[in-house]
Amino acid sequence: MAIIEATNISKSFGSLQVLKGISVNIQPGEIVTIVGASGAGKTTFLQIAGTLLKPSKGQIRINGTEVSQLKDKELARFRNKHIGFVFQFHHLLPEFTALENVCIPAFIAGVSRNEAMRRADDILEFLMLSHRLNHKPGELSGGEQQRVAVARALINNPDVVLADEPSGNLDSHNKKELHELFFSLRNKYNQTFVIVTHDTELAGMSDRTITMHDGLLVS
Repeated sequence: MAIIEATNISKSFGSLQVLKGISVNIQPGEIVTIVGASGAGKTTFLQIAGTLLKPSKGQIRINGTEVSQLKDKELARFRNKHIGFVFQFHHLLPEFTALENVCIPAFIAGVSRNEAMRRADDILEFLMLSHRLNHKPGELSGGEQQRVAVARALINNPDVVLADEPSGNLDSHNKKELHELFFSLRNKYNQTFVIVTHDTELAGMSDRTITMHDGLLVS
């Protein structure tokens, strides 16, 4: 069964139609990149896949659940448990340490403090950040901050991680490390990634590349 099943997804903002009937399946353990010019609808589709936006028409199923049928509180719980997010800008809370930032989605899910800390410690160790657990974001490099953001996305063992230009704010060295990290995480956790990117290197490494143009899939 596909992790994400998108069927005839359309999205309009007033008279502007951004998505014009997108249908695509994402399989477990896939690393899929979505490419296309600015304004093609990539981020809008990713936000719908992540339940942050509702489609004007069409259906999204995530691991068999038709998410448009969920009420707001149910949807928030589902999103917290089943979907991880990584953005271009890390959105780490500056007053909390790396370890605390990673734990926040687990706390929201009702995981005990000890269990959340254990999970966060394990993931950060895998990401080679054990020596930075108690550092706040302002004390971390850009690459380290992004790895903390990736750890936060993984803390609840989601069905899929959605990433929007995750390496867009990194230098070439940190960008390469982040790209390799996605594949290491897939190998270790069988994690599924859907990544919107303009980076041709990352697109070339992925299992499958989806090209969007003017609100449609063209390949």
